[in-house]
Amino acid sequence: MTGRVTVGVSLKMYFGHREARAWFARVAELAARHPAVSSGSVEFFVIPTYLQIARAVEAFQGTPTIIGAQDAATEDSGAFTGEVSAAELAEVGVGVVEIGHAERRRLFGDTDAVVRAKTHAALRNGLRPVLCVGETERSEPPLAAARTVAQLVDALEGAPAGPLIVAYEPVWAIGAPEPAPVAHIRTVTLALRDAVTDRPGTSVIYGGSAGPGLLSALGDAVDGLFLGRFAHDPVALEAVLDEAAVLAIERTEGLDRLDGLDGLEGLEA
Repeated sequence: MTGRVTVGVSLKMYFGHREARAWFARVAELAARHPAVSSGSVEFFVIPTYLQIARAVEAFQGTPTIIGAQDAATEDSGAFTGEVSAAELAEVGVGVVEIGHAERRRLFGDTDAVVRAKTHAALRNGLRPVLCVGETERSEPPLAAARTVAQLVDALEGAPAGPLIVAYEPVWAIGAPEPAPVAHIRTVTLALRDAVTDRPGTSVIYGGSAGPGLLSALGDAVDGLFLGRFAHDPVALEAVLDEAAVLAIERTEGLDRLDGLDGLEGLEA
């Protein structure tokens, strides 16, 4: 765990080009003036459609905001009509790429093998996968944790080195009136965190009807949130960034206290 908190937004296919550009302008202004984002204590990423990526890179220039893509091909080049490679995404300024979202798995046939291949493609091209994992049906937290960890381990089998962002999104909570219960989320995200200790810099975040108050309730069990339609309103997004800023301060202070205790133990020895 680090002090940094991560907040991401996926726009899916909700915005047309003109609407997206207006949203970029408002949110870029927010990112530029928000002290936690500008200082880096809150890492902020935005994932628009493919056609909107160039405009997003331009709009957020001068801010620490990371621009992402909603998917990537399994291959780096070749006769793959309609696909966009992770190599090209990296070339145009993309830093993260969403892999394995529940809609890609359900609507477009992204099997575990495809998710694994796309995860590998992202990592070998220097992109951080936003790797989406989550159980399709609600179950007891330990079983949900086992299933999601299995998805994560499968996607990373034989993968190149590099950090990622693990997005826990229980499918049954996506688009629901409320997020998954706090105790449920904590059990799963802590298990996911334990599964990626060999990848320094990796974050575990939660998505699925996420909104204000959830970060504070989850505390140190997550490294941030992955937002959807809630963040279409920049005012609502700012409320979550404010909450993330407070959590980042609390986590940094907690780590400082732990470092102090480690120093005392060393003196005692």
